[in-house]
Amino acid sequence: MAQIILFDLDGTLTDPKEGITRCVQYGMEALGYAEPDREKLIAFIGPPLHEMFMEYCNFTGAQADLAVEKYRERFREKGMFENRLYEGIPELLEELLRAGKRLGVATSKPWVFAEPILSHFGIREPFEFVTGSELSGSRVRKAEVIEEALRRFQTDGSDVVMVGDRKHDVLGAEEAGVDCIGVTYGYGSRQELEEAGCSVIVSSVQELGSRLLET
Repeated sequence: MAQIILFDLDGTLTDPKEGITRCVQYGMEALGYAEPDREKLIAFIGPPLHEMFMEYCNFTGAQADLAVEKYRERFREKGMFENRLYEGIPELLEELLRAGKRLGVATSKPWVFAEPILSHFGIREPFEFVTGSELSGSRVRKAEVIEEALRRFQTDGSDVVMVGDRKHDVLGAEEAGVDCIGVTYGYGSRQELEEAGCSVIVSSVQELGSRLLET
């Protein structure tokens, strides 16, 4: 039975589509790359930014570094709050706490951004720890984030479940040795999650709550 629940942030707790895609455009344009269709930039929600700029734009490592820097410039100013909570999330967190669950956030987003986002939406308090990457570029891989969260909770992972919407959450959880629940109300499809090896997939916040209270 999972007593510790780690939540991804983007696409799991909040819908960051507007902020992330606008900031990605801003980062691309700084290097002369134009992508007017923000729908195509949904792929950037979840994976590490540096990796995605290299893959999507064919940027070099140095170019991706600059794109990330420009992305964060806009993100700090306005992008982080161009965001919304998924309906039912505050109630879910309260219900889990009443059931005695311990909660944490494990995100590839820098924790210095994750903290104010959670506070902005009034859901920071339920989480014991908010674990994310560093602005320096360290601890970006999801497995590293989860492993750091396990260290903070002082657990070997046997009593932990990771909740996320992308394959990176599933693969990171597997590498870190913890179970995973995939959600399809975010930005990863059922096919993506299944191909990554996720065996428990839910389609709504309500269904997620039912599964978490069973585990």
